[in-house]
Amino acid sequence: MGPGIIVMLADTDVGSITTAAQSGAEWKYRLLLIQLIFIPILYIVQELTVRLGIFTGKGHGQLIREKFGIQMAWISIAGLTISVVGALFTEFAGIVGVGELFGIPRVFSLLMTVAFLLLIAWTGSYRQVEKVAIALGLFELVFFGIAIAAHPHMGALARESINMPFGNSSYMYLIAANIGAIIMPWMIFYQQSAIADKGLQPESYREARLDTAIGAVITQLIMIAVLIAVAATIGQKKSSGTLVTVGEISRAITPFLGKDFGHLLFGVGVLGAAMVAAIVVSLAIAWGFGEVTNYKHSLEHRPLEAPWFYLIYSLAVIGGALVVLIVHNLVSLIILVEVVNALLLPLVLGFLVMLAIKALPKEHRISGWYRWMVVAIVAITATLGVYAALIGLI
Repeated sequence: MGPGIIVMLADTDVGSITTAAQSGAEWKYRLLLIQLIFIPILYIVQELTVRLGIFTGKGHGQLIREKFGIQMAWISIAGLTISVVGALFTEFAGIVGVGELFGIPRVFSLLMTVAFLLLIAWTGSYRQVEKVAIALGLFELVFFGIAIAAHPHMGALARESINMPFGNSSYMYLIAANIGAIIMPWMIFYQQSAIADKGLQPESYREARLDTAIGAVITQLIMIAVLIAVAATIGQKKSSGTLVTVGEISRAITPFLGKDFGHLLFGVGVLGAAMVAAIVVSLAIAWGFGEVTNYKHSLEHRPLEAPWFYLIYSLAVIGGALVVLIVHNLVSLIILVEVVNALLLPLVLGFLVMLAIKALPKEHRISGWYRWMVVAIVAITATLGVYAALIGLI
């Protein structure tokens, strides 16, 4: 167990937290049901990466290259790169936002973060990095306390959660953002590659599936906690609003929780989310490029043994930090980043399902009624994500 928990904790990253907060601020509880519906969908998608990683021992990019050719592999990496770039911008923007809550200069926050992220990758094995990432991600559990402290009205929660105004373009735009915040391209690349790098064998399949199921429930409950906390506080004070920075969300919530205590709780949660996600997305892009180009791509290799792997990881971390340092208005793009993820779903989920049908040993391929169920769920999810995104953008 480990890869599933990590990738799911990373799934609730700064962009996802901001999306959930904006959903609660603008639509109160009307987007809550979407979070619940996507728990089994998220599990079904990520379980396919578990199968592929365990029964082939290969990463996602490598399998695409072997089964569909180098051109298709580069197309998949292009989608991964777009997703990773957006994710890294949001993670570093969130880290800077937490630092600013406590008066820490932007430069210092970024320098400390970059140094930490490089240190754990350059000096550790996969299992050591996994332990650090899980420890960081568990700080997100503070959002449950924040939701409880917000004292949501259960009657209003029940009534509004089933009131879903699909005819409203702003509502559809946030549906697309929430779908893109739940299923992200880098999650698929990361979990499959992490399973391969960890060396999990077929006898670990049951535990790896359980790991993924637990993670899917936890990540969606965290999203629900953030949505409820904001809907019960900010959402009750204003009919709509735009809350796209860590500082704005924290300042809006903290009057209901106490300024110092609220800042501390919210800051710890966001910092944990940002750090675990920064680790995961940087490793995802390094693994992805390594699998497509066939250079050494494992945390089990030392930096001099796999220079390109560590270089790509380092460039992702340093590049993301530099952009956030130079451009101060990046956080206004957070919701758009999640919508772009939704637009990428047909490409990402299409490759995943085709691999689950073609690349696995025959006895472990999805088949029969389960194959058709997976195909239907993936098709509906991808279509809804693209449709909601286009309606919202238009």
